Amino acid sequence: MLDALIQGILLGGYYAILAAGLSLMFGVLRFINLAHGDLAILGAYLVLFGVERLGLSPWLAVLAVLPVMATLGWLLQGMLFARTMRGGFLLPLLTTFGLGAVLQNGMFGLFGSDAKSLGNSIGSLSWDSWQLPFDISLGKLPVITFVIAVIVLAGLQLLLSYTRLGRAIRATSADPEAAELVGVDAATVHRAAAAIAVALAGLAGAFLAMRAVIGPYSGPAQLIFAFEAVVIGGIGSLWGTLIGGIILGVSQSLGSLLSPQWFQLAGHTLFLGVLGARLYLNHAASRGGLRLNLKGAR
Repeated sequence: MLDALIQGILLGGYYAILAAGLSLMFGVLRFINLAHGDLAILGAYLVLFGVERLGLSPWLAVLAVLPVMATLGWLLQGMLFARTMRGGFLLPLLTTFGLGAVLQNGMFGLFGSDAKSLGNSIGSLSWDSWQLPFDISLGKLPVITFVIAVIVLAGLQLLLSYTRLGRAIRATSADPEAAELVGVDAATVHRAAAAIAVALAGLAGAFLAMRAVIGPYSGPAQLIFAFEAVVIGGIGSLWGTLIGGIILGVSQSLGSLLSPQWFQLAGHTLFLGVLGARLYLNHAASRGGLRLNLKGAR
């Protein structure tokens, strides 16, 4: 059980990277990108293309793909998302749903349906581990993923707290119209936030391809994991995504001790429990506020 707990914590690092971009998009742009998982898989395929066709090392391919994904996010926001956001809450959801379908079928046409992985490209790193007391095996790749997740979240926190772009992102997230009154270009800030979010999705996809196999239709499952981590940790909270990812990873790892089928089921069950508890608390708080208002009226 101790080994499962540690493995779940490390798995939470991957979920944190995956969920950070989704959380940033919702926090700044105020809509959920249903193509987020498919963008992660696209990033993984681009890394694979760099390794297999261009002869790059896996880590150099990741560094090369990140600006490509960031540029894609910038273009998607300027050419697609910004226009659909004017049509209310439902239109962006339908648009990103359609974008996900286009990405899935496009990757199927370009890269085929065969499952692929970066495991062979990174050599022994994909299975090497450190042996700890109590028969605990600490995988090197999960540790690297977790460390990079902490570095990425810390970097985003510093960006949001101490840079001009970060202050503009926070101001735009709070009130876009007020931010524009003080000289902030909300449209540029939105494109920058989308670029960061899509780049993070590509980074998460690369780590997924290192630790598992991917296919052109693997994106929706990753979207579900990202959404669950965001909801468990708190929407709009960067460090909350890490906490939510760890909780989700631990629940899945402990669930796998019961049965392999419980790996995903345990995480989904926990997510539904957290969501139900929050809905109940919000409902109770709203009823309490109503009673307070009625007493004041009397």
